[in-house]
Amino acid sequence: MMRGSINPATDSGDTALVMIQTLLCVLREKNVLTRADIEELCLKLEDRVTNHALDPLPCCNEAAVAAASEMANICEYIGHKFGGKHSREYLRR
Repeated sequence: MMRGSINPATDSGDTALVMIQTLLCVLREKNVLTRADIEELCLKLEDRVTNHALDPLPCCNEAAVAAASEMANICEYIGHKFGGKHSREYLRR
């Protein structure tokens, strides 16, 4: 196992992003998550951006926009790599 130190000055969430991307891929590969599950997560992030004022877990709107954008990229990548059925809600949007 490779271990390294993280420099807080240069780590702007990149470490967490890489871990989450990898986790989502592993869970999809093992069929713990379906394509529809990942698309649902993507839609929930989009909803947080759209309904920012009503968000029960308030956060910086810019962070929510960035997270929704990154999740859309992850969703597209995982969809192409592993396939699977789309969620009905995702197809409607």
